[in-house]
Amino acid sequence: MKLKFWGVRGSIPSPGKHTVRYGGNTPCIEVRLDDDELVIIDAGTGIRNFGDDLINKGESLKAHLLITHPHWDHIQGFPFFKPAFISGNELTIIGTDRPDKSLSEIISEQMNRIYFPVQLHELKAKLTFLPIREEGEMKIHDCILRTLYLNHPGFTVAFRLEYKDKVLVYMSDNEPYDREVAAYLSNFETSVKQKYEAIVGDPNQRMFDFCKGADVLIHDATYTPEEYIDRVGWGHSHYLFALRVAAEGEVKQLYLFHHDPSHSDEKVDDILRKCKKEVRTRGYKFEVEAAAENTVITI
Repeated sequence: MKLKFWGVRGSIPSPGKHTVRYGGNTPCIEVRLDDDELVIIDAGTGIRNFGDDLINKGESLKAHLLITHPHWDHIQGFPFFKPAFISGNELTIIGTDRPDKSLSEIISEQMNRIYFPVQLHELKAKLTFLPIREEGEMKIHDCILRTLYLNHPGFTVAFRLEYKDKVLVYMSDNEPYDREVAAYLSNFETSVKQKYEAIVGDPNQRMFDFCKGADVLIHDATYTPEEYIDRVGWGHSHYLFALRVAAEGEVKQLYLFHHDPSHSDEKVDDILRKCKKEVRTRGYKFEVEAAAENTVITI
């Protein structure tokens, strides 16, 4: 597998001179299998540049688009994805349904004429929607895709791609699960809470097991531990928890992801330095880097 980061920022785009090196676009990752089959993860603003790149190369589109959840920062780039406007292109969109709303309705709502001048049904590419309602697995080409509900509002899922003995795990929006805290939160789905509460011992073991043995883990590291204190229940992690997930999951490489929009390049550098020090001090066996736009990784 080969992957490229097109967007690594969380919550809202943050362009400017302070975010040039890591990038200001919201989540989008290009994944290429060995036969050049294409899987796209999330459709934040980074997908716009990716679409332009495909157009400039004259490449037709036949891909799967995996949506972790429909919060703005993960779908707001889709209406600007130019390949979706071209006849002959094909896109299979995979994401979670809601009890009262289908996946196609969720995606089309942001393109309602109230908010956007072009409606979903006007796109010329062939769009197929594959809703996922429960944790499970499916096959994409020769790749096994597994999903897991995370501790984030909105039936948010992690993706695990297994291909030719290589494993990529993507946990973009995720928060440490604490039973005492969860009892007081009302914005998390009850059915997801029940899955974590059913675990004997540490409920975060679900996440650790899902990551087990991954070659690359891309994990939410939105906050510093000090920032997290005032943001408990917002659905995001501090960098120490990201390190713990990687350690418990025995992964080989961790990429800190979903950088806070207020974090400058220098702040992300500082977080990365602290993480590398923690890895050395604790004797962790994995490597850690901070995800940056346009970085290409071969697994």
